[in-house]
Amino acid sequence: TPTGVSPTTPPPAPELSSRDTARYPDATPNPVRRVADAPVSTFSIDVDTVSYANVRGFIEDGMFPPKDAVRVEELINYFDYGYDRPASANAPFAVTTAVVASPWSPGRQIVHIGVQGFQLPTDQRPPLNLTFLVDVSGSMDDPNKLGLAQKAMNLVIDQLRPQDTLAITYYASTEGTTIAPTPGDHKLQLRCAVASLSASGATAGARGMVNAYETAEANFAPDRVNRILMFTDGDFNVGVTENRTLEDYVADKRETGIYLSVYGFGRDNYQDDRMQAIAQSGNGTAAYVDDLNEARRLFGPMFDRGAFPIADDVKIQVEFNPAQVSEYRLIGYETRLLNEEDFTNDRIDAGEVGSGASVTALYEITPVGGPSQIPDRRYEANRAAPAGDPSAEIAFVRLRYKLPGQDRSIEMSTPVTPTPGEAPESTRWALAVAAFGQTLRGDPWMAEDYGWDRIVDLAQGARGEDPYGDRAEFVQLARAMGTMWEDEE
Repeated sequence: TPTGVSPTTPPPAPELSSRDTARYPDATPNPVRRVADAPVSTFSIDVDTVSYANVRGFIEDGMFPPKDAVRVEELINYFDYGYDRPASANAPFAVTTAVVASPWSPGRQIVHIGVQGFQLPTDQRPPLNLTFLVDVSGSMDDPNKLGLAQKAMNLVIDQLRPQDTLAITYYASTEGTTIAPTPGDHKLQLRCAVASLSASGATAGARGMVNAYETAEANFAPDRVNRILMFTDGDFNVGVTENRTLEDYVADKRETGIYLSVYGFGRDNYQDDRMQAIAQSGNGTAAYVDDLNEARRLFGPMFDRGAFPIADDVKIQVEFNPAQVSEYRLIGYETRLLNEEDFTNDRIDAGEVGSGASVTALYEITPVGGPSQIPDRRYEANRAAPAGDPSAEIAFVRLRYKLPGQDRSIEMSTPVTPTPGEAPESTRWALAVAAFGQTLRGDPWMAEDYGWDRIVDLAQGARGEDPYGDRAEFVQLARAMGTMWEDEE
């Protein structure tokens, strides 16, 4: 087990070799907020897992991930937490909360919010109209890019039913269609179309996207799930390449009822910022496929989460009680923040949630009278409220969402109250992953003596049932990071 090396300031990263041309969103960690100034926190739900698979790839290659590649909420949301499940698709969410001591910041607490989505029964899953949009440019000519993408596509084909359809489109220097919409039980025909794809040429990604939408629109049916699955390394170099233009185009197209999900491949030149923007605008999800095991995970046990939506434009708003909480900071979700007034505005886009998916959010809070991170103010009227009843509400959570195909949102809410006894296993695991991500980013709120050994110990004590070995793998990643940190000291 690594020793208690202080991980607050990471040592210089090794050379990133071919991966130093990757691009990531520039996201500054959320600041500490004073409840007296900003009692309400609002953000769009995020069920993407890009960051975890990408970070894992860096660590397995013996490299420190770039800070901007580490989105803590995507690390946390990679894992299943076993939250209580809702009973009906008409009320598709159940909310679980806990309040526990912060393991890395004495005197502070963590508010854990878990949102579990409804798992659609087999007989309630609507037919799928899928369109693959495959990057076959020269940059994809690699076994870990197009070769792995083809294996992933075949895993999707394995899941298709007779009532489903699949079309396969592509782009390189030009765009085209390999196979028109075809029933899901014509598997040999579909697999042959996948096998015919080969990589060469430039990357006319924007033109390919137009072709994919035209194909999806021609086969559109309002009683089906109409979705484009994009397989790419994200490098567009012919045609429209400015992120905002692509984002606007995809945002306009989502109004047609066609979702767009993005699956990234490759360990060099991955344009993460572009893929995130496109997936968010397309009412879809984003994931990174670093190996065949990840492809099996995404298109095997988790296929429903990426295929069948149960809610659109899902937003969370948390209002903190100033009698109980003086300060807070949201851990992660930097690229998903919304204004307070956006919460009730049904025209504001937010995240999509698929069948059986869960979402986890963590806030670090300072109780009233605790170790403030913001200096007190001179004038009494500008100071925090005095402490109240310790059993009173700590916060109030509102969740707002639209059922698929609907224009008006539904709202549900739940209070956050103190949690008696030991922190639940799910909370302890979420804390271990949050500590891992914040440490990788060098966030300034981690105690200097909170080393990798303590992260490993916290995770080991919360592994619980681990049927796919995901948690065991995480522990090994944390151990590897401790060793790498020591080697660079």
